Amino acid sequence: WTFDRDRRVARWCRAHRIPWHEAPDRGVNRARRHPAGFARAWSGHMDAPIPPPPRRLLAADVPAEGPRTPQELGLPPSTKDPVQQGGERRARTTVVSFLRERGHGYSGAMSSPVSGEQGCSRLSPYLAWGCISMREVHQRTERRLAQARRARGGTWARDLTAFRSRLRWNGHFVQRLESEPASEFQNLNRGYDGMREADFDADHFAAWCAGRTGYPMVDAVMRSLHATGWTTFRMRAMLISFAAHDLWLHWRSPAVFLARHFLDFEPGIHFSQVQMQSGTTGINRLRIYDPTKQAREHDPDGRFIRRWVPELQAVPDDWIHAPWTLPPLLQHSLGVVIGRDYPAPIVDHLEAVRRARRIEEAWGAKPRVRDEAQRVFAEHGSRLPAEARPWERRRQARR
Repeated sequence: WTFDRDRRVARWCRAHRIPWHEAPDRGVNRARRHPAGFARAWSGHMDAPIPPPPRRLLAADVPAEGPRTPQELGLPPSTKDPVQQGGERRARTTVVSFLRERGHGYSGAMSSPVSGEQGCSRLSPYLAWGCISMREVHQRTERRLAQARRARGGTWARDLTAFRSRLRWNGHFVQRLESEPASEFQNLNRGYDGMREADFDADHFAAWCAGRTGYPMVDAVMRSLHATGWTTFRMRAMLISFAAHDLWLHWRSPAVFLARHFLDFEPGIHFSQVQMQSGTTGINRLRIYDPTKQAREHDPDGRFIRRWVPELQAVPDDWIHAPWTLPPLLQHSLGVVIGRDYPAPIVDHLEAVRRARRIEEAWGAKPRVRDEAQRVFAEHGSRLPAEARPWERRRQARR
């Protein structure tokens, strides 16, 4: 929609001989049809000097109407209590605290909703809302990384390198949406059209939205998202994986629901990642997350689960990740009866995943899916350098 709008403005300007300049944002260029050269262009844009702010701005002779309240815009008031507040000053404070203190251990802390609350950069809302530029974050990171490498101490260099790769991925995925904006609404690989759409279960979707699936980690993450508007990248992937593979929901409705809750909603990243996790790109390895395994790995003592799913407060650590395995007598003695006080799992994970894999593999073998996969890779496949691709670094390390 915005692309069509800007093209109309450009035509109007040409017709009236008015200069029309479009400045690229985050190294992303509209109408780019091939990923080749993107990494070089992105790096060139990010490494360019940051221009000084203008000494003054010429204001248009139009009276300001002031900010609108949600009620004036026809929206319900926000129920969120976000930890982060907006503004350029807070954005810069967040950058400094991450690069100097909180980022130490980033590689190991960023997946867990417990450690990730402080261990993640928490810069995504400021980048999404334009409180700080990607170029400034990139250049501050490069300077701090150079210092860490000279010091040759601890894991700072590794942590900052991991963070830098995610800054590059930000531009890559935003560019993908700019190049094919229809991917917000339809499968990136059109060969998958019809695979899930007709099987949408409204009751399963409602349970997923409410954090009432019977899987504690899924429900805790969803409820925390309702309250704060933020969770880690890994937990976002788990939510989509559960919706797509366990509940067999087409990705569009879950994607829109999450977009409306994310404090840091960035369309390019969000819709690309949702389609990758749902297995509808045809060029990415299928990722299916076991919610119980994720709970044991990233919330081993159940602290996060008990915080957001208070019905399970009394459940011992041995059962907190899979409360349906509690012996019935123990359930009654603890006052946590599964199916009464907390939902039983709405699907059996192993059975649901076996079914999903069987269907997805059959679709993946179809000629149209394969042909579309070649098109998708040609138009959107990564052309980032090896150091920006985590899987490439791991492969080289194994060698």
